[in-house]
Amino acid sequence: MEKSAVVIGGGLGGLFTGAILSKENIKVTVIEKNTTVGGGLQSFTRFGEVFDTGMHVIGGMQKGGNIRRICDYLGIMDRVHLSDVDPNEIDTLYFAEDKTTYRIAQGRENFVNALAGYFPEYKEELTRYVEVLYELVNQINLFYLRPENRGYLITYTEDFMISANNLIDKYISDRKLASVLAYMNPLYGGSKDVTPAYIHALISVLYINGPSRFAGGSHLFANTLRDFIIENGGEVIVGDGVERVYSKEKYITEVHTRKGKVYKADYYICAIHPCTFLQLLDDPTLLPKSYRDRLNEIPNTYSAFTVNLKMKPNTFRYINHTSYYMSRYEDVWGFDRKDAEWPLGFLYMTPPELEQGEYTNKIIITAPMVWDSVRQWEDTSVGRRGSEYEQWKNDCADKLLDRMEEIYPGFRNCIEAINTASPLTIRDYYGVKEGAMCGYRKDCNNMTLSRVPVVTKAKNLFMTGQNCGGHGFCGVPLTAISTSEAILGQNYVLNKINGITE
Repeated sequence: MEKSAVVIGGGLGGLFTGAILSKENIKVTVIEKNTTVGGGLQSFTRFGEVFDTGMHVIGGMQKGGNIRRICDYLGIMDRVHLSDVDPNEIDTLYFAEDKTTYRIAQGRENFVNALAGYFPEYKEELTRYVEVLYELVNQINLFYLRPENRGYLITYTEDFMISANNLIDKYISDRKLASVLAYMNPLYGGSKDVTPAYIHALISVLYINGPSRFAGGSHLFANTLRDFIIENGGEVIVGDGVERVYSKEKYITEVHTRKGKVYKADYYICAIHPCTFLQLLDDPTLLPKSYRDRLNEIPNTYSAFTVNLKMKPNTFRYINHTSYYMSRYEDVWGFDRKDAEWPLGFLYMTPPELEQGEYTNKIIITAPMVWDSVRQWEDTSVGRRGSEYEQWKNDCADKLLDRMEEIYPGFRNCIEAINTASPLTIRDYYGVKEGAMCGYRKDCNNMTLSRVPVVTKAKNLFMTGQNCGGHGFCGVPLTAISTSEAILGQNYVLNKINGITE
């Protein structure tokens, strides 16, 4: 361990990057402001139940999946507690407009056949559309953990860079079916005419291949990564975030925490929102002004409002998939509209226990929400937002419960206790600008603006996390590989994953 690295932020990106570097004999110190690590993998306890804060559905963990292969490389797969969803019904989508429920199946052929059952005359279009999704994803070497050829110029097809909604419209002529195929866009902060087609393809392929969920709480996986770093000689500090980053001559020299601790290393890795990181710099000129301005100007994805419900015993059956509610077909791309009547839609799920029975103890309901909904309270702090804010949260929860009642008559009678979280909660808990659930918004019209390289102009500062590459449980670990290879060398980690020796 001749080299060392300080990772600022103990979310999924920081933990995966720290785990990879620690496996490769770099002494890692992860510094997390919250009392637990995990970021979107964190869990909390209310009413005697453990609720996940995010990462409810995960892709890439099926046999041969990309994230599973990374876990195999780290040697932690035997510690991971997974629950696979029902392959015949990986998702359900309900449209209130015509009271129709669509059931989505796992696997390319089954996916097409399930939707063709509702739209039989469009089976040929569906087949071609799914082929295109896989063709787009196949252009991304990192998704399949393929080493990059040095000096090879990467080119993409025309479909790769168009917007996600235009991709669907290009191959699907029926408007209802097009809306159904866009149902997962809340998972990646989808925005009409903005979100690139390849983002939509990545998420769609992940779930067509087969989604899983963490049994017993997503925090168990975060703890596994934490323990792995410690076992490899690293350190994971919680409850003491970085307060100031000091630099000299384009090098970071040390970081100071809120509790007065000082940490020095050869490499420093920003695993928090870039705009939050900029506020920590003692000398802003460590990074060029044009770079800082760009980081502050990139639009963020929308946020969310969440209702966590503890259910009365033996009143609501466990659902072994994620369910979606949409008001109208035409609103499927409208989640970022400031003038839209909230909620346009939401997703809900019953998180699995380690030993899941017939009934669930809890339900999580998450509805996309724009930051403007809470802007009037943005200068307030936790516990000091006032009675008007509390009443507003209660009203939001009632709107969601009204719609659940629409699907499940008598639903409210099954509820024992309610907890809510708004975009303000997400901002303060995760430390992300405007409570953005998926970080910076990727824009097919200006890909340069929305790309944040893992390498910076500061000679020993690197970036990681969803703002640099893909988001969520698949995108963030893949970005962690890119960040690690910026330190270890191109294809260093990928070659090891693939068993290639040079």
